[in-house]
Amino acid sequence: MKGKIDSGRLVTVEPIGKRTLEKGDIVLCKVNGTQYLHLIKAIQGERFQIGNNIGRINGWVTHNSIYGICTHVGD
Repeated sequence: MKGKIDSGRLVTVEPIGKRTLEKGDIVLCKVNGTQYLHLIKAIQGERFQIGNNIGRINGWVTHNSIYGICTHVGD
């Protein structure tokens, strides 16, 4: 399965602001000290389960670990 965003593509990431994050959103988050774009796979209260496009679940993060939401993927 191909990823939603190919490596090297230019993306636009905006602050979350007053947006409500939803399952399927692509977010910029910090995991173990490194920043990644991940999909939100599930939401449980104030926690967000993040993973990739091919089924891997990377774990749970809080809103404090999410820095922005991907709003555009360049050509």
